[in-house]
Amino acid sequence: MSDQENALPEDPMWSELKLPDLLSTETVREVHATIEHKWDPLQRSACQTAAGRALWKHLIHDPLAGLLAGESYLKSLYEKIKKDRINNAREVSGVILAVRTLWFDSKLEAALKSFNSKEAQVVILGAGMDARAYRLSCLKDSDVFEVDFAEVLQVKTTLLQAAMDSTYERQHLTMKAKSLRRVAADIRDDDWLEKLQISGFVPEKNTIWILEGILYYLSHPHAMQVLKIIAEKCVLTPTVLLADFMNQPSTTLSSSVFHFYSDWPDHLLPSIGFSHVELSQIGDPDAHFGLMHDPLNLFNKLRSLPRSVQLNPDDGTPCCRLYLVQASGSPNQTIL
Repeated sequence: MSDQENALPEDPMWSELKLPDLLSTETVREVHATIEHKWDPLQRSACQTAAGRALWKHLIHDPLAGLLAGESYLKSLYEKIKKDRINNAREVSGVILAVRTLWFDSKLEAALKSFNSKEAQVVILGAGMDARAYRLSCLKDSDVFEVDFAEVLQVKTTLLQAAMDSTYERQHLTMKAKSLRRVAADIRDDDWLEKLQISGFVPEKNTIWILEGILYYLSHPHAMQVLKIIAEKCVLTPTVLLADFMNQPSTTLSSSVFHFYSDWPDHLLPSIGFSHVELSQIGDPDAHFGLMHDPLNLFNKLRSLPRSVQLNPDDGTPCCRLYLVQASGSPNQTIL
């Protein structure tokens, strides 16, 4: 391929990959080496998500994402994006992560505004390398709880401390949330809610639960247990769940990694206690963000097919869908 054929189309939104300086320091390199060699696919997905947020920085303001993602995940995704742009792909790598992040951000802000009281709790299950407490000003009156494996939270804390010790990076570590507490717990165990409450979570206080990129890694019993525990809070206080669900065909993308699915989460959630459910697919008006203009891209083609269709009639490929779901309930609401 000639240099001219390999040249990237000019686009002011995309720039050459510039790695954060901190990634070259010994401490940070050792931390990311541990991630590469010792973390399982669920844990490493946190770095993949951070890489997506870092490289889609023209839409997502997350200055810490590059540091949290690490060099290998940044380079890997960058090369995929570069290849997609050279080939004029209809879907650029990472676009799902970008849309998903923007959807969660926008729904979180709207949910916080919907509470009569300004104060609220935000619980992020499987928080990974999430940095919302540092980047979203809508959290200024909210107590944020990040729940994840102890080793994930320890690595995250080490990386953020490296940023704190750096004069240049310290400016990005301004806390936007009212408070932030990290809770070491495995949500597959029976004691994660107890650990959350020991950390200061108040069950009777308005709460938004964020389950982004986590449910489908769980077994069906574990995922349902988590969802039912959250649904039970609806009888105590105004409660909002923000979560993404895979349909069954999506789990075939990696059957050894993805387990839980729901083809109809808008039917499932009311059956366990939520009184109101809104479902979106990528490309819908509230899950578009100016990134889905091409009517022939994968997501718009899927949206044109009934959700009951599991194989694309045009080419026989599985209809892999990601559902973005907001569910809510409160003591004064009943399920119709």
